[in-house]
Amino acid sequence: MLEPKKIKYRKVHRGNRKGMAKGGTEVNFGSYGLKAMESGWVTARQIEATRISISRRVRKLGRMWIRIFPDKPITAKPLETRMGKGKGSPEYWVANVKPGRILFEVEGIPREVAQEAFRIAGNKLAIKTKLVAKRGLDES
Repeated sequence: MLEPKKIKYRKVHRGNRKGMAKGGTEVNFGSYGLKAMESGWVTARQIEATRISISRRVRKLGRMWIRIFPDKPITAKPLETRMGKGKGSPEYWVANVKPGRILFEVEGIPREVAQEAFRIAGNKLAIKTKLVAKRGLDES
């Protein structure tokens, strides 16, 4: 699963999830992309499950790019622990995703295959997504 090799701080604030994505909003590498339509945290497990489901459809015909990386540690305190005594230890990693962000890209496969792959992949994620095509590829 994806996680940073080295980080500056072990625990981070929750941050804000408001607003639109600042960068990574256009399909750059492939022909089709999976675009986030709402904000949220996408866990490393969700990214891995999505990667597997897309690569099953793409197989050896095309290529795939992952455009997000889980770089935010989420902490949790043990069950049945009393309040106080500081923040919990890091449990898992998430990528902070805002609307408009391209999550995955594929190339070398027909639109119908990409549509089906991204439909199945979108079900693995906790946010709403849609298929987008590279500018000028097919205006629909």
